[in-house]
Amino acid sequence: MVIVTVFRNRLRPGVDEEYGPLADEMTAIAESMPGYIDMSSYAGDDGERVAVIRFTDRESHRAWAQHPDHLAAQRRGREEFYSWYDICVAEQTYGRVFPRVDEVHADQ
Repeated sequence: MVIVTVFRNRLRPGVDEEYGPLADEMTAIAESMPGYIDMSSYAGDDGERVAVIRFTDRESHRAWAQHPDHLAAQRRGREEFYSWYDICVAEQTYGRVFPRVDEVHADQ
């Protein structure tokens, strides 16, 4: 089973410079944790940002959610960085990867 977190958010004006290094640090910690699969981030033209994070199981996801540095970053996010956010955590019930043989990306 894969646990998927979809984190949608909007940053407050003027926080990008301080937020960026913290976000990079949180990504590095997540990548180092057992059970981490991958993370992708996207930003819309309207300022909404979306991160999709996947872990192999509930225990690995819970360890990430409760990591002390991540908890501190979440607190800072609420107090300093986000004007709004929405988090959805779900179990993946289906998955399929379709790489075109003639268009395989270098990272696969």
